[in-house]
Amino acid sequence: MASQARVSKKAAVTALIAVMGVSLTSIPAAADGRTARQPAVAAAGTRDVAAPGIPSLPGGLSALSWMVADAETGSVLAARNPHRKLAPASTLKTLFAVTVLPKFSAGAVRQVSSADLAGIGSGSSVVGIQLGRRYTVADLWRGVFLRSGNDAVHVLAAMNGGWQATAREMQQTAHTLGARDTTVKSPDGYDAPGQVSSAYDLTVFARAGLANDEFARYCGTTRATFPGAAGPTRIENTNRLLVGSHGLSRYPGIIGVKNGYTTKAGNTLIAAARRNGRTLLVTVLNPQSNAANAVYKEAASLLDWGFGTAGSSQPVGTLHAVRAAYRGGPVRPVAARITGPEAAAGAPSRPALALGAGGAGAAVLALGALFARWRRPRHGGGRGRAG
Repeated sequence: MASQARVSKKAAVTALIAVMGVSLTSIPAAADGRTARQPAVAAAGTRDVAAPGIPSLPGGLSALSWMVADAETGSVLAARNPHRKLAPASTLKTLFAVTVLPKFSAGAVRQVSSADLAGIGSGSSVVGIQLGRRYTVADLWRGVFLRSGNDAVHVLAAMNGGWQATAREMQQTAHTLGARDTTVKSPDGYDAPGQVSSAYDLTVFARAGLANDEFARYCGTTRATFPGAAGPTRIENTNRLLVGSHGLSRYPGIIGVKNGYTTKAGNTLIAAARRNGRTLLVTVLNPQSNAANAVYKEAASLLDWGFGTAGSSQPVGTLHAVRAAYRGGPVRPVAARITGPEAAAGAPSRPALALGAGGAGAAVLALGALFARWRRPRHGGGRGRAG
């Protein structure tokens, strides 16, 4: 009973975060994909690098889409094509974790069945889950975050009611958080027809995840032990900025979040770092440079740029955050809305989840529905392509 109470409390926190979210108004990208400028110059999307006192954006940025945001204030400091729909690879595991992590206590145990491991995609990254073995939920999440283990995602999805049910729930979570660029087909991020996300949405997911202490701890863990065939084995995080590997140094102040790679997506990365009281999030999708470690180097240069704007930057938009509380405990700011210069000009925004007189009842109903669904026992195995 105590374990169920802990799980319900975690679910309540995440549900409350989700229903308090307000959906987004997009920052338009330049029509030709080039860096856009502040409203006095052109359509918004990327800051006007010629503005007095503002450090110039780093050169050599080749990513198809990227974003720099302040996790605490919600300010979007710069972005290129933030709503361009691209394959996300394993960065989509952030949405999986936001959706599923609050439901099961870390000490809960799962004995893996053949159904749990069915449908793992060819070439998937795996942590080495073994049929018939018992794993704690904490083991499984370390497999997800450190080794990007699609086998661990499959087992957790099976605990959550199955592969397709988890994909549908992730889609609903994305929608509730205001992330309208995302279509979920494979919960682990494995390439699947129609599966897309965006730099904006992935930033939203990471920011919402970091509001959960367990998410923050897992995504910031560099090394851990994992149950292996011959006893505990050491596993290392595949995020090279976090670990400092493959010719890179650990980024100063790095705290997570998630990297990914597939043939279709190329290299993808969400990185969070904290310096001098500021926490920045950078999302970089599919660099076109052939340089080694391009996704990490471009993310590091954008983090450097963002920290260098302290006291001088004017945001190009906002992730309009709300604060909520659960039984007196503060919930840190999470996702929600970009308001760009086009909003100031009176352009119509996308529909939002209203929290005024007309929206309070809807929020309460949504919270009730989430409570009812999340408190039901989860059983069964999920099938589907994953990787």
